[in-house]
Amino acid sequence: MSYEEKGTWVLLTIAVTGYVVYLFLVLPQLLAGTAVGEIDWVTPMLWTIGGAIVAGIVLRILVEIVSPSDSTKGDIRDKEIDRLGERVGNSFVVIGGVGALVLAMFDVDTFWIANTLYLGFVMAGVLSGVTKLIAYRKGVPTW
Repeated sequence: MSYEEKGTWVLLTIAVTGYVVYLFLVLPQLLAGTAVGEIDWVTPMLWTIGGAIVAGIVLRILVEIVSPSDSTKGDIRDKEIDRLGERVGNSFVVIGGVGALVLAMFDVDTFWIANTLYLGFVMAGVLSGVTKLIAYRKGVPTW
């Protein structure tokens, strides 16, 4: 497994885990009937985003310690796969941004706007990672 593919696995794992932790912290408040304006979501969001960044760096280092790669430089195939994955993943950044913009136009609470953006970022990371992993296994499509 190449250095780039290992990094994709790490980032995909961290993106999903970080968002699940965020949902674990915020969702019980929402389901308990707490008014949206009173839900403590800023601190959990900042901690899960920051924690995901730190965990990604640490996990990436640990993976290379346990299973060192022959080279840390990607080849042409890695670059094509990265480009394809980022192109696919960026669609959800746009979808999340447009969704948040529409919510802001309707003057919806900032809780929903921020969570729409966060979900868009997470979906972008997940979709990008899944696309890259599929491309590593099945090859880059040549359409």
